[in-house]
Amino acid sequence: MKADIHPSSYRFVIFKDLSSDYSFLTRSCVETKETATWTDGKEYPIYKLEISDKSHPFFTGKQTLVDTAGRIDKFRQRYTKK
Repeated sequence: MKADIHPSSYRFVIFKDLSSDYSFLTRSCVETKETATWTDGKEYPIYKLEISDKSHPFFTGKQTLVDTAGRIDKFRQRYTKK
């Protein structure tokens, strides 16, 4: 194997899915600025995800609409017949 090609900053990180409120702990080298307390009582860096396997329609088998900032309402108002 080649030496010094892998990052040395691997650590435990909490990944949190914002749309389904699901979190999991795994090792990663992603850069984060926030921390959170995990179920074991220790603080870990947290990385917030927009979508994961717990909220993606392909894995869940159902379609869910995530309305951020009222985009669906703005669309309906713009294209409804008057």
